[in-house]
Amino acid sequence: MEKIVHQMLSVNGIKMHVAEIGEGPAVLFLHGFPELWYSWRHQMLHLSTKGYRAIAPDLRGYGDTEAPPSVTSYTVLHIVGDLVALLDVLGLEQVFLVGHDWGALIAWSFCLFRPDKIKALVNTSVVFQPRHPHIKPIQGYRAMLGDGFYICRFQEPGKAEKAFASTETSNVVKSFLSTRDPNPPCIPEDMDMGLMFKDSVTLPPWLTEEDVNYYASKFDRTGFTGGLNYYRAMDLSWELTAAWTGAQIRVPVKFIVGDQDLTYHFPRVKDYIHSGGLKKNVPFLEEVVVMEGVAHFLNQEKPEELSEHIYNFIDKF
Repeated sequence: MEKIVHQMLSVNGIKMHVAEIGEGPAVLFLHGFPELWYSWRHQMLHLSTKGYRAIAPDLRGYGDTEAPPSVTSYTVLHIVGDLVALLDVLGLEQVFLVGHDWGALIAWSFCLFRPDKIKALVNTSVVFQPRHPHIKPIQGYRAMLGDGFYICRFQEPGKAEKAFASTETSNVVKSFLSTRDPNPPCIPEDMDMGLMFKDSVTLPPWLTEEDVNYYASKFDRTGFTGGLNYYRAMDLSWELTAAWTGAQIRVPVKFIVGDQDLTYHFPRVKDYIHSGGLKKNVPFLEEVVVMEGVAHFLNQEKPEELSEHIYNFIDKF
């Protein structure tokens, strides 16, 4: 870990913290919520020993990267714009791309907007869902999973932050990272969102107190608003991306998900993956891997296995 180099770079009007290690073809890693570059520590070290340059930023609003105050500054166009600017600053024409959770959503958008920048994509947990021409994302979630669905509950500024502040930041981190409930998280509107967080969480063997403390130290300083704003900007992203309605992901793709991942158990997702829907929208989808007994944070739960999956795919190009 001490060999990982950290720097602050100016990209797209903000200061971005970037971690990297290794030399060779570049692999760009995109983290999810509530995470940081640190979520990719195992894969970065692994690929750096295989002749790759592993790069993992704290995305806009997270960690040591700047967090603009306005919700409207967190659309997928802003985030992808940051990453295109990052490649320019680093002098990179193309990269291999790896995403997880919100990082997976951003990775799909990156490939949609700028396929010329991507050699190949290894995406995890969150499938590509093409833009619905008539229904905004939050409206769709309310119809499918109800007003209590966590993304719907996150929409009102301040409410989720209050719930997150009702317990120690370390408990928030532990509750998210250690969850193995495959059901979509729903908290009825008449119940406190703070019920998401347990006062006492037994850490899984793949997560240490040191890991938790790293995450907590950053979120203690920044709060969670930056990450929550990604959810709050979803409808605005939908409005701004009408030009890509019906567009396909046209880069080589490997998709990986755990069979205990809550995203795998969202309505209709399994059928979409395994009955040709994903392949229709991602025509260069080459592999789908379902990791048995693995939950949402697969990059940390099964670090060696996921690292090998990534390497074995990108090494073909």
